Amino acid sequence: MSDVHNVTPLRAGIELGGTKCVATLASGPDDIRDQRTVPTTQPDETLPAILAILREWDAAEGFAALGIASFGPIDLNPRSASHGQILATTKAAWPGTDVLGILSAPFDVPVGFDTDVNGAALAEMSWGCAQGMDDFAYVTVGTGVGVGLVVHGLPTRGFAHSELGHIRVPRLVGDGQPSFCSFHDDCVEGLASGSALKLRLGGRPIGEVGADDPVWAPVAHALAMMCHAIVSSTAPHRIAIGGGVVTGQSHLLGRIEAELRASLNGYMTLPDDGPYIVAPALGDKAGPLGAIAVANLALSKAGK
Repeated sequence: MSDVHNVTPLRAGIELGGTKCVATLASGPDDIRDQRTVPTTQPDETLPAILAILREWDAAEGFAALGIASFGPIDLNPRSASHGQILATTKAAWPGTDVLGILSAPFDVPVGFDTDVNGAALAEMSWGCAQGMDDFAYVTVGTGVGVGLVVHGLPTRGFAHSELGHIRVPRLVGDGQPSFCSFHDDCVEGLASGSALKLRLGGRPIGEVGADDPVWAPVAHALAMMCHAIVSSTAPHRIAIGGGVVTGQSHLLGRIEAELRASLNGYMTLPDDGPYIVAPALGDKAGPLGAIAVANLALSKAGK
């Protein structure tokens, strides 16, 4: 390996998504040298294709660290026998896949491995709406509900990564819609995700649903109750909410913040430096840049 591998500021990032993977070679959002997309099919197809890209970059310009930000659930416990693996996902053939081991084995560089939402949160803290903050929550409301929760500059850790989309919340009074989640009757994902919204709409096209439609009330309520739990537990300086359900529905952010403040009822005072609930500043770049941010964190931990 040539000396360029030891001095290059470039990082390689892999955002492993449910439908596609984005490989990025960059030092940051203003210095993206290459970016490629690989379909997420079977592990024995997707991972070799990603490895081929990484090997090409390694042979050409090299990279100082590798970041992998993956769909979950994943095992982030270094002491676990299944560390680095995809756990009980519904994606066929992926449970038990050693994503970390397969993608990192050929490269002698610091490697970071985290959830896609934690990566997006770190990206927003590095280059987006949470710059200068050490405590931040990034929420994505799409097919499911995911939360990247960063406390004192690091994603939260325990025996597993947080699953705040599955916290159980009080339903809006009168909301009898069955939960989409097969595990919980009243979790946020079951009540407010894109999948739950589809059930609530009963076939109506989302494009025909106005801001004043009653369908948004239980969605905003469930998300506000989740934010109440986040504020009461880790008190992040800001919460960003994005994803397909919220994008294009600008009324939801203000509505969620108003319900959050009403729910807190003066017991906790939110920061007064602007809106507390905001849209992610990086938009759809947060995911790919999240993998670069995960690589940066790995490099920092390695003391390089």
